[in-house]
Amino acid sequence: MNKEVLDGLFRPKSVAVIGASATPGKIGYSVVESLNNGKYEGAIYPINLKADEILGHKAYPSILDLEGKVDLAVITVPAKLVLSAVEECGKAGVKGVSIITSGFGEVGDHETENAIVETAHRHGMRVLGPNIIGSLSNSGKLNASFAPMLPLPGDASLISQSGALLIALDAGTYLRGVGFDKLFSLGNMSDVDFADIIEWLDTDEHTKCTALYIEGLKDGRRFLEVSKKTNKPIIALKSGVSAHGAAAAASHTGSLAGAAKVYGAAFEQAGIIQATDLNNLFDLTQAFELQPPMKGDHLLIVTNGGGVGVLATDAAERFGIPLEFCPPELQAEMKNYMPEFGSAKNPVDITGGAGLEGYRKCIAFGLQQDWVHGLAVLYCETAVTNPDEIAQGILEAIREAKATPAGKDKPVVISFIGGTRCAKAMRYLIDNGIPAYDDPARAVNAIAGLRQFARLQEAKANAKDEKPFAADRNAALEIIKAARADGRDALTEIEAKQVFGIYGLDVTSTLLAKTEDEAVALANKVGYPIVMKIVSPDILHKSDAGGVKVNIKDDASTREWFAKIMANAKAYKADANIHGVAIQEMAPLGTEVILGSINDASFGPTVMFGLGGIFVEVLKDVTFAVTPVSKEQGLKMQSEIRGAKILAGARGEKPRDQEAMAETIARYSNMILDLQDEIKESDANPVMVYEAGNGLKVVDARIILKNK
Repeated sequence: MNKEVLDGLFRPKSVAVIGASATPGKIGYSVVESLNNGKYEGAIYPINLKADEILGHKAYPSILDLEGKVDLAVITVPAKLVLSAVEECGKAGVKGVSIITSGFGEVGDHETENAIVETAHRHGMRVLGPNIIGSLSNSGKLNASFAPMLPLPGDASLISQSGALLIALDAGTYLRGVGFDKLFSLGNMSDVDFADIIEWLDTDEHTKCTALYIEGLKDGRRFLEVSKKTNKPIIALKSGVSAHGAAAAASHTGSLAGAAKVYGAAFEQAGIIQATDLNNLFDLTQAFELQPPMKGDHLLIVTNGGGVGVLATDAAERFGIPLEFCPPELQAEMKNYMPEFGSAKNPVDITGGAGLEGYRKCIAFGLQQDWVHGLAVLYCETAVTNPDEIAQGILEAIREAKATPAGKDKPVVISFIGGTRCAKAMRYLIDNGIPAYDDPARAVNAIAGLRQFARLQEAKANAKDEKPFAADRNAALEIIKAARADGRDALTEIEAKQVFGIYGLDVTSTLLAKTEDEAVALANKVGYPIVMKIVSPDILHKSDAGGVKVNIKDDASTREWFAKIMANAKAYKADANIHGVAIQEMAPLGTEVILGSINDASFGPTVMFGLGGIFVEVLKDVTFAVTPVSKEQGLKMQSEIRGAKILAGARGEKPRDQEAMAETIARYSNMILDLQDEIKESDANPVMVYEAGNGLKVVDARIILKNK
């Protein structure tokens, strides 16, 4: 990041509008008007070939006619004129160009778009866009866009790939009561992208948290690296999360991977909180800009209605903060603040009869207890209470408690359920720094986000640097090179196991037999019982071809099944290139798991883990992580699947060797990262995992190569 250049782009001291117009309704007019309406305090230079003045500003025929240098040039001229306009900006010493004009990469004209970026970089400039609505900043009084207004002021920033959505959200900030200091439209992301702006915002004193609307990433790895480094919360909404490429995938991993799973894994690894929809994006943003993270697991809920308390309890469990009853001493004290028929367990139900004082005392007392890490206050409108008075009393109690060392830095969320009076009361709370929602589930979801962020930060702080496992990469490349020389885009199982072995994976001993006699000799070398499998780059799913036989115990059976497997393979695919039959040691039965990899379009080498057999085929019980994956992350991946209890030891079974599995995941991750230019997809399936301390065995292996 060149901070000085990005400062000129996002915090300019002067703005030129190239293509400025004196005709209302044209974008060149709207941008100048927006700068005026936002009360921009820097110099504004409309660039127009014919006009002498536009909306109170002297106009110039060319940016080269200006005497001083300009930080930001907003370009609105037709697409065919943009490249020459960028060239002139470079000659004039402009720091950054914001290209509102559309008609480039989004319609297939990548050549001109690339030329624009090359021209800008040659002159030391950066490009925002093209195909954007512009950028907005409350602290800079800058509306360099054709959005109608600056957003409601706040301490968050929003970066959106969609310009139309950004305009809609801009107006919606006033209705929702969620403020932003800055809004950025990215458009085609020809140059400046999410990572650039996230990195720049990390030093921005007006931004406490950043919200993202993402359609796709061009450089997912840099996005991850930058996001990991920032200490400010990032909330992301990813659209377009349907599975991609499944029909053409040649491995289990390829068919199971989708944008939703891979992006979800990447966000978690980067410490990003993922929003589920636009409302949730705003809800989380409001919580993060107004409240601190929740640094423990104990959420206290105070309510005047049992029904909303139950809804909040359900939501807490759904969003990862299962409620616990308050300790007896806390319950005993809070029983003093409610009618006899109230409940102090958690939720603390002060009932409709407790009124304002019940809220005040429970909040002031509860927030100062060491056991309490966060507070959710729920209110149902009643005939005997005034929402305005309740809101004022709640705010006073929160401020009183937060002024003490014990109550400081504990987040609070509110939910009022009722009519227009409740809506007004909630807006009062929001304006005074307390996030408020019209549904208890939304409030609990917001504070769960604050808890999740704290956990992600804890994990980031405790993460240990692990050196990559030593491996002979050149030996692996020689195996791949030989397969390519043979005209193949897949390794045989034996070759794949050789590569796995080079990277330290514990694979079953597997040898190639080309004749019955050779099969018998190798079977005796490996030791009965054995497994026999067809070896053909044209038959990836061997069982489908009748190309697998297990538990062969003698020489006669070995001869018989060699002939059968060869015949089955030829019947399945007459023109298959058959190398022979694999003679493999028969690994003892264990818990079947699968390891897989894809080269994701956004994030590159990505690892999949899950239980094998029906769990992967039918239930698709898998989890993903972007490489590199540490042993610690390997343990976490095992805990993320629905079948985690099977690995941990369920119904009297002893725990599986999760330490060995974690190391295998890390080594496998190292392999696919190291060979990312060669490997498209791969599977280790099944992997037999044994009891703790007894390790595992990779029974089958598959590697699909990239086309070159």
